[in-house]
Amino acid sequence: MASTPSTETKLNKSGKPKKRIDSSHYLYMAVIVAVILGIIVGLAWGGPEGFAVSLKPLGDLFIALIKMMIAPIIFCTIILGIGSIAKAATVGKIGGLALGYFLIMSTFALGIGLVVGNMIHPGEGINLSDATFEATESADTKSFLLGIVPTTLFSSLTSGNILQTLLVALIAGFALQRMGPAGKPILDGLAHVQALVFRILIMVMWLAPIGAFGAIAAVVGATGIQAVISLFTLMAAFYITCIIFIVVILGGLLKLVTGVNLFKLMRYLGREYLLIVSTSSSEAALPRLIAKMEHLGVSKPVVGVTVPTGYSFNLDGTAIYLTMASLFIANALGQPLALGEQIGLLLFMIIASKGAAGVSGAGLATLAAGLQAHAPQLVGGVGFIVGIDRFMSEARALTNFTGNAVATVMIGSWTKELDRVQVDRVLDKLEPFDERTMLTHGHVSAAESQRTAEQAAQSKVLERA
Repeated sequence: MASTPSTETKLNKSGKPKKRIDSSHYLYMAVIVAVILGIIVGLAWGGPEGFAVSLKPLGDLFIALIKMMIAPIIFCTIILGIGSIAKAATVGKIGGLALGYFLIMSTFALGIGLVVGNMIHPGEGINLSDATFEATESADTKSFLLGIVPTTLFSSLTSGNILQTLLVALIAGFALQRMGPAGKPILDGLAHVQALVFRILIMVMWLAPIGAFGAIAAVVGATGIQAVISLFTLMAAFYITCIIFIVVILGGLLKLVTGVNLFKLMRYLGREYLLIVSTSSSEAALPRLIAKMEHLGVSKPVVGVTVPTGYSFNLDGTAIYLTMASLFIANALGQPLALGEQIGLLLFMIIASKGAAGVSGAGLATLAAGLQAHAPQLVGGVGFIVGIDRFMSEARALTNFTGNAVATVMIGSWTKELDRVQVDRVLDKLEPFDERTMLTHGHVSAAESQRTAEQAAQSKVLERA
């Protein structure tokens, strides 16, 4: 017997079912309120010894909890993505396209930052001759390359080095693929581990309002309005450069390659942008980006390989930031860099920052390490931009995130692993993303169900092609 509307679904005045507001809606509203309160508290009780600055550990705690989840998320996602593909050549094609695209776009972003920085000459006229900043010891190229290999197989999950996690996950994924049917129980178990990881992450995300309140209050309380205004030129130029890069470069490429409208894609990812703004870390939105890209119509193998890899190698916003910040410090200290010195310094920074693109504050650490290695006379100037790094990190995190989302859609199109009908339905709001699918769609199902669905989707795409 069919259920009546009164027992199953409430109807509105037009006779259509009322949309039930999921609990995550209240979470994001709480984040907005927390950010506003943080600004008010920072302005009212600011100062080096003020109450607002003492709230910084709240933000640090939330970011630490998010970072705690990244290694297991990437590990599970990559292994399930690779292990579920019937042919290793498919992974090689996806990975090759992704790495080539990331290299080209990061270099292009680096070039844009150089051009804008040399046009506006940020930092000129500021006397920073007595600036000081304590830089950590930087690693040379040899140590960087050796550091990719973990001490043990399992230490890659605990070291905090994302590149080590990527390496072990890739090896394990291909190994399970080669095992054939014998690897099915392991994939099944890993699918359940992934479900547990996402469940824990959802629990952690309910602390986002507290973390956002503490972080915003601390940075506003420490810097004050005057400190931000004094560096407005650098911030404004950086934000404008990032906007132009996203709208013109990324938007143009996305439209040319796939026909997808960038602004519709950004609207679809609106909640993820809010998360990034409140935490200044694109890692907070990594699990949601994976789920939303799959819902958008990109196949699981493409998402499983491209998104985690992009978080280590697709550093568009970070590249622009490192370029302009370096030129600012050099000009502010009265020691401008020649073009050759700029390229050498920033190429080192791009390499050294792999695997840290989504971590709040990693850009500042990379900037200091790069200056210490290639231009130690400039490292003291880093202390002058510490106060606004929190604001600039939002723009670079948003740029990195948008670049990864665009790359996933484009690579899905290039590899014929993109369901254009689903893309249009989702972006036209005909098939909205269900927040509950973070647990029930593609993250809890057994590995066998994943493989069956993926193979069916791949066959459908090939038939249409």
